[in-house]
Amino acid sequence: MAEHTTAGSFGASEPDTDSPAVGRDHPGRHRDYEGRHRADPEGLSVWATAQSTGPVQRRGRYVPESVKHPARMLPAIAAHAIAAYTQPGDLVLDPMCGIGTTLVEAVHAGRDAFGIEYEPQWSNIADANIRHAHDQGASGRASVIRGDATRLMSLVPKALTGQVALVVTSPPYGPTVHGLVRPGEHGVVKYDDRYNDGEDKGNLAYRDLTGLTDGFAQILRGCATLLRPGGAVVVTARPWRKRGELVDLPSAVIAAGLRAGLVPTERCVALLAAVRHGQLVARPSFFQLQQVRKARTSGVPMHLIAHEDVLIFAKTRTPEDGSGVVA
Repeated sequence: MAEHTTAGSFGASEPDTDSPAVGRDHPGRHRDYEGRHRADPEGLSVWATAQSTGPVQRRGRYVPESVKHPARMLPAIAAHAIAAYTQPGDLVLDPMCGIGTTLVEAVHAGRDAFGIEYEPQWSNIADANIRHAHDQGASGRASVIRGDATRLMSLVPKALTGQVALVVTSPPYGPTVHGLVRPGEHGVVKYDDRYNDGEDKGNLAYRDLTGLTDGFAQILRGCATLLRPGGAVVVTARPWRKRGELVDLPSAVIAAGLRAGLVPTERCVALLAAVRHGQLVARPSFFQLQQVRKARTSGVPMHLIAHEDVLIFAKTRTPEDGSGVVA
């Protein structure tokens, strides 16, 4: 059973009927985007999204509890996608919204947004972040729905079918990620490195790559139904190593998108390193540095990760409305 939660200008006890998550209508506010960003020959495929560090990007803009999430999207990545693929007043969706980064950046940019989040801990923080954004003067409206995004269409009102201008999201990178560190009695102690306490395996993070891809395809299928003509789906992903072997998550995401009836239209790079005087300045975590050093010591020429793949999809054209992209 999904639980609707709202924050900011919406009431905390009952869903507001004007909330984008419970059926606010957006006809007339969307434009035909053919020939916009995607067709611009001058458009850059490299997004300079780490000119400042993640903590600096979030400082004062997000509540302090946000740091507890183990795999936060850089705010600048969400902001870049929103600026490139939407106009003010458009509706943005993140079906795996975590602490609400996409939603916060959308409302600050004058867009409306809603997100789905499986873990109550993160949806509560997302609510707090949306309220904080409104306290800072953000003009957009946003809400969070608690539930399993693989059943997206059972969570979202049918009135939102064809209303979403942009989807921005990222799949999980396994059950445990980098997290935070502090010095301990026997060395460095790692914490806040899991999506949940490990008791509930319903989270996609606890599936193998095949299960993750299957679940993500279900999520993207729902997103395709909600997407308006000319809308875009933006997914950030990067490969990771499991027992020394490279797990090619970006290719798995492309396969999931194709199975969901979406067409890949762009493949961009969102930098996780700053650009200074024509050079990249890496911003690795403690564990990234440790992993690379261990690999090189053992003779594996591993390098620091300096970017996220950004995969952009559009809907396939349907005979009913003639919209979308010809597959």
